[in-house]
Amino acid sequence: MKKLEIITRNHKLDDVKEALTGLGIKGMTVTEVKGFGRQGGHKEVYRGAEYQVDFVPKIKIETVVEEGIVPQAVEAVSKAARTGKVGDGKIFISPVDDVVRIRTGESGPDAV
Repeated sequence: MKKLEIITRNHKLDDVKEALTGLGIKGMTVTEVKGFGRQGGHKEVYRGAEYQVDFVPKIKIETVVEEGIVPQAVEAVSKAARTGKVGDGKIFISPVDDVVRIRTGESGPDAV
């Protein structure tokens, strides 16, 4: 099993969700986050004063998938989240040793 952590633009959430559910991925966790990479920040004007905003609002989507569908999931998410501009985001892929469903005690792929 692999954990996908997807950081992308806020308005791309529905597109990414549809792409993942289209592959049969049943669950995900979504968090509003702030950060920066190559995009850096941006300048805003507040009451006539210009100031630099270093952290850009993003969405973080986390899901655990079977290793066999990781390439398809990455491709689907990449297509759904891509605008072609700096700041589209990143996908982090990490190994998952085990999963336990608290309610039933199931573990492994059955618990996902």
